[in-house]
Amino acid sequence: MSKIYEFPLSFNLLRRYVLFMFKSYYYSDFIVIGKENIPENAPLIFAPNHVNALMDAIAVHAIVPRNLPLIFLARADIFRNQTAAKFLRFTKILPAFRMRDGIENLGNNADIFDQCIEILHNNAALGIMPEGNQEIERKLQTLVKGIFRIAFAAQQKFGTEPGVKIIPVGLDYGSIFKSQKHIIITVGKAIEVSEYQNLYLENQVKATNELREKLRNDLSDITLNLATDSFYECFENVVGTIQKPILENLKITDTIYNRFVARQNVAERLVALEKKLPLEIVKLNDLSFEYQKLLSHLILNSKSIENAKPKKSILGLELLMLLLTVPIFVSGFIFNFAPFFSPVYIREYIMKTKYNGFFSSLQFGLSLLTFPFFYFIQTLLFAAFVSSLWWAVLLFFVAQYPLGKLALSWYKKAIKWLASIRLLNLSKEKTIQLKEAKVLYNQIVDIVMK
Repeated sequence: MSKIYEFPLSFNLLRRYVLFMFKSYYYSDFIVIGKENIPENAPLIFAPNHVNALMDAIAVHAIVPRNLPLIFLARADIFRNQTAAKFLRFTKILPAFRMRDGIENLGNNADIFDQCIEILHNNAALGIMPEGNQEIERKLQTLVKGIFRIAFAAQQKFGTEPGVKIIPVGLDYGSIFKSQKHIIITVGKAIEVSEYQNLYLENQVKATNELREKLRNDLSDITLNLATDSFYECFENVVGTIQKPILENLKITDTIYNRFVARQNVAERLVALEKKLPLEIVKLNDLSFEYQKLLSHLILNSKSIENAKPKKSILGLELLMLLLTVPIFVSGFIFNFAPFFSPVYIREYIMKTKYNGFFSSLQFGLSLLTFPFFYFIQTLLFAAFVSSLWWAVLLFFVAQYPLGKLALSWYKKAIKWLASIRLLNLSKEKTIQLKEAKVLYNQIVDIVMK
């Protein structure tokens, strides 16, 4: 059997196709920060936070050098089917056995760990979810010991010289349920396992705990960590509510990444507030609930409250541009309706998937099949009408995908325009409720910005 860290052409071609779709189709904005922190020619263990099933592993694949083999560990129960096990190995995934897989199977981890050490000693890379289990809440879970056992075992070859490095990776999704949102991948600075090796030889437990604390702190710095047990919904609502005042306070421009930075800043403030002034958090929780309830009634989002009343002249120009580009939207919608929406239909009505933390992974996996299938069928139908014009058939096949992207862009702008019109109308019809929403917004801001 070939080594799992070898790079066959078949896997390389599949990987390139998957990453192309991941970057260009599934996410509207693909943002990578800190890619320069990935060392070259070294045994690396990538350690991302785990919130979005298989999408987390693909996200790490998307940032590593093309020629670097990356092997992930995944829960052993998904390997029970023999066909699935063969495919998972082909895609560079090894099983990790847990207590829930049966105590009699834990001994299999010895062989898996030996393979992991071999992978690292051949300057390939491992991907290990240090939290163990996926959690759709945006907060770090307890880090499990497996990643550190492998790191220290592999480091023994190098002694106290630099060798194995753990790379923290922070993943932030605009949504873990829907496509066409942003993904931000932040690569932290490499953690040198060698710096803990002497301590490990003296006291394995203490060295493991210190390395675990270091990784946890580094992950906390590059993720949105809503570290609360009692007020998670409040925290989640508030970090999405008051980004603009934080941007102004930090004196940074309004970009997708800077809004992530602002959400991190709000999260830090909320964690500190809960510790120091718990009664203020209770008050904030009540205000946040009332604010979200009022926004739902007005059919608005918090960004609408933050923004100034839109100008009619600008809205008029935006409407003109939308009307002029309707043909692009219509053609893009027609040619991409089946490829885009069939994965959602299959997931919801045929497979009837219940766990929403797996929605994105399943829909993305299905889209890898639906896009080429429907594009090919549509091209055949088109060719039946223009059989002598081979260049037109080729142009049609190539144009389907970019037309779909343009149609999505048009749709987003239309939704934004309609929201602006609604805000303009509300400012005339429901002035009292709109003012009440702004009062609640300002009260929330005042508490957080203290």
